[in-house]
Amino acid sequence: MYEQYGLFINGLWVSGTNSAEVISPVTEQPLGQVPMATINETKLALDAAYAALSPMREMGGFARAEALHKVANEMASRSDEAAQVITLETGKPLAQAAREWVLATEQFRWYAEEARRIYGRVVESRVPGGRFEITREPVGIVGAFTAWNFPAALPARKLAPALAAGCSVVLRPSSQTPGVAMVMVDCLRAGGLPAGAVNLLVGSTSNTYAPIMDDTRVRKVSLTGSTRIGQQMIRDSAETVKKVSMELGGNAPLIIYDDADLESALDMTVAAKFANCGQVCVTADRIFVHDSLYEAFVEGFVARAARIKLGDGLNSESTMGPLINRNRLDEIESIVAAAVAEGATVALGGKRPANLERGFFFEPTVLVNVRDDMKVFADENFGPVAAITRFTTEEEVLTRANASNMGLAAYAFTKSPDRARRTVAALKAGMVGINSFALAAAEAPFGGTNWSGMGREGGSEGIDDFLDTKLAQIVF
Repeated sequence: MYEQYGLFINGLWVSGTNSAEVISPVTEQPLGQVPMATINETKLALDAAYAALSPMREMGGFARAEALHKVANEMASRSDEAAQVITLETGKPLAQAAREWVLATEQFRWYAEEARRIYGRVVESRVPGGRFEITREPVGIVGAFTAWNFPAALPARKLAPALAAGCSVVLRPSSQTPGVAMVMVDCLRAGGLPAGAVNLLVGSTSNTYAPIMDDTRVRKVSLTGSTRIGQQMIRDSAETVKKVSMELGGNAPLIIYDDADLESALDMTVAAKFANCGQVCVTADRIFVHDSLYEAFVEGFVARAARIKLGDGLNSESTMGPLINRNRLDEIESIVAAAVAEGATVALGGKRPANLERGFFFEPTVLVNVRDDMKVFADENFGPVAAITRFTTEEEVLTRANASNMGLAAYAFTKSPDRARRTVAALKAGMVGINSFALAAAEAPFGGTNWSGMGREGGSEGIDDFLDTKLAQIVF
C-alpha cells in the first residue's frame, strides 16, 4: 500500500532504509510496511526545506495561489483513492472519509486565495519626510506534526496556509495513518512548487521530532495532538525560540436548554457524538440536559444510538467503525468500567461487540447518572461514550460547563436568541455552536483557548502564524 510513495525529500519519493508495519484497526492485520526516517534523512529534509525558502519567496503570492489551485484540482481528481486510504487506515465509514478529503481540498482552495491577500500598510511617520511601511514575510521553515484521527484534514490545515505564506514545510504525520498524507503530498507535486517546499517524514520521535525541534532554521512548529505533547513542544521550542501554534485536547460541553428543539438536537447530537467512533477533539463529551427534557432526551438518544451499525468502513452498511488501536480500546473499556464502579448507569452498550471477533470495536455507549467529577465526564474520553447529566438553571449549567481546563469547543441548543447570545458570551471556548456542530470549515478560524491550544487554523486568521511582520522607517 505504501510502496509507491515513501518519504518525500527534496521533490522525490525515497524508499528509506528502515520500515514499520501499519495495522488495520478493522482486521488487526498489517496494511503494509511504511518507511521510517533516519536522523540523516530528517536532516536531508531540513536542508531541502531551507534551500526552498528563497524560490518560494520569489514566486510571489499570485504564483503560489496558482500552484495551490492546481494542487486542489489534483486532489479533487484523486478523491476516491484518498477516501479508500483514509478508511483502510482509520476504519471510519467511507462517506466520512470522502467528506474529510473534500474538507482538506477546500483548505488549499481557500489559502490559494489568501496567498493573494497578504497585505501590508503604510503609516504616517512623525519624522519629517518619513513614513512607516509594514510588510509581512514568510516565517521560514515550518515543522508540522499531525494526529491520526483526521489524517487528511489535519495536514491540509498546516500545509495550505504555510505554502500560501511562502514557507517551506517538513510534515510528520502519524505513523498509524501515513498513507493519505502521502497521497496529498503526491498531489502537491502537481502544483509545480520548488523542490524542497514540501517534505514528508514518518518516523520515531528521536529520528524526526528531535532534529526538527533542535534545528535553528525551523522557525515555526504546528501541532495537532494531545495536551501533554503540546506542553512538551512548548518547552522544546523555547530552546530555539520557535513560533508555536497548536490544537490540543478538548472536553466540550453540550447544553440542552428547556426550550431546545428536542428532535433536532437528538438527531444532530447522536450523529456528531459517534462520528469517527467518538475520536473527535470537538465532540460533545459532557452533555448537560435540563430537568424538564432529561428523560425524553435519554430515551431518544438511546433509541438513535442503538440503530448505529458497527463494522468495516468499506462496507456501505456500516455507520461507525473501530477505535484506532488496542490501547484506545482498552482505555475506553477502562473508562466505562470506572464510571460504573463510581455509580454511573449504562443505558446502552458499554462493551466490545460480541459479533465482531476482530478489530478494535466498541459499542456505542450511553452513560447516565453521571457526576461531574467522574473521569468519563471530567476528562476527554475520545471514544464512543456519551455521558449525560442534568441541570436546573442557566446560571448553574454555565458554571459547570466552564469547570474545565480545556477550552476548544462548546455547544448549546435553544430557541431563544437572547439565551444564545448569553451562552456564547459566557462559555470559555475558542468555538461555540448554537443549534449546530458544524465548526470546521476552511473559511472559519478553528482553535481553542486555555489547555486546548493556541493559534487558529482556517479563515483569514489561519495564515497569520506563518508570517512575520516587518517595520521599515523610510525617510527622504
